[in-house]
Amino acid sequence: MHPDAADLRHRLGLVVHGLIELRDDGRFAEPNLDGSAGDYISFDAWEWPQGVGLYGLAQLWLRNRDPGLRSLLEGWYARHLARGLPLLNINTTAPMLALSMLWAQTRDPRWQPALDDWATRLLRDAPRTEEGGLQHDVSDKLNPGELWDDTLFMAGLFLARYGHASGRTALVDEAVRQFLVHTRYLCDPATGLWFHGWTFQGRHNFARARWARGNAWITACILDLIETGALPGGVRLYLEGVLTAQVQALLPLQCESGAWRTLLDDPSSYEEISATAGFGYGLLKAARLGIGGPDWAAAGWRAVAAVLRSIDDAGTVQGVSYGTRMGQDLQFYRDIPIQPTGYGQALAILCLVEAEGQLARQGEPA
Repeated sequence: MHPDAADLRHRLGLVVHGLIELRDDGRFAEPNLDGSAGDYISFDAWEWPQGVGLYGLAQLWLRNRDPGLRSLLEGWYARHLARGLPLLNINTTAPMLALSMLWAQTRDPRWQPALDDWATRLLRDAPRTEEGGLQHDVSDKLNPGELWDDTLFMAGLFLARYGHASGRTALVDEAVRQFLVHTRYLCDPATGLWFHGWTFQGRHNFARARWARGNAWITACILDLIETGALPGGVRLYLEGVLTAQVQALLPLQCESGAWRTLLDDPSSYEEISATAGFGYGLLKAARLGIGGPDWAAAGWRAVAAVLRSIDDAGTVQGVSYGTRMGQDLQFYRDIPIQPTGYGQALAILCLVEAEGQLARQGEPA
């Protein structure tokens, strides 16, 4: 059953407000390698949760062309460019994704120098693993020889989108390379689900955690990569096969509530809403693009219902697990605390924007 379109639109507005109003209370403060204070909560910090949040806002703006939302995005980037950007790593690349989308639509000359410079330095300077994978270094920790599934969403999509929009084909080629290398080491051939990480130093998948949000990054970003239209035909077909194998494993693991658990195949782990939103977004988009069938869409709508139930009256998405480092055992994932975050808000926005668009196309006013 589809949700009420008016209620969905109302709750989407609440979630946008909740994202903008997020503030860091210091509970999870962690110093960065450059000595700055890490802020993974507040909307006005330049980090990966905010980057995913901005991506959600950019997707919403592409749908509704609200001038107030465009002004919000442009003001955010103008402030940060005036202050000076942080050190480059995988996670600080995340805000460049929404900026590349904004530039692709407006061609505003304020944004291209920063985009060009960041993309060039990412290709030239970012540490690599064996076989040329982008090493998942973050603001407060270096991770030598490690591949994480988060990297494809935080950096791979930016390379693909900006490369395609700017005509810099080398960026698209690099994005394709990253998706292929990460698939080789992180996709579990036995199940079709993805492991959180791989280390070339120990040559193993750490706890072999089939972590929900990491899998949701993959579901979402494979479809977003396909939707750019930048992929060679053979690569697109290959990644569609990877996605299909993943979803065939995901569908039986969906809980009665419509959510998925933070360890997908572990009934003792808690249900987690940011991953559920990412899966809902991906499943609905796949059905729209003709990649998935009716069972994909039905699971996507059940996920939408779970997301809607998680939104409180202030627009804060509840049931979101905090940022998750690489775990050495499965208990680590079970113990991650619940904390409202920018990416929780953003993944809900992506999910609800996709759902709203589909309701409108089906003639249900949104």
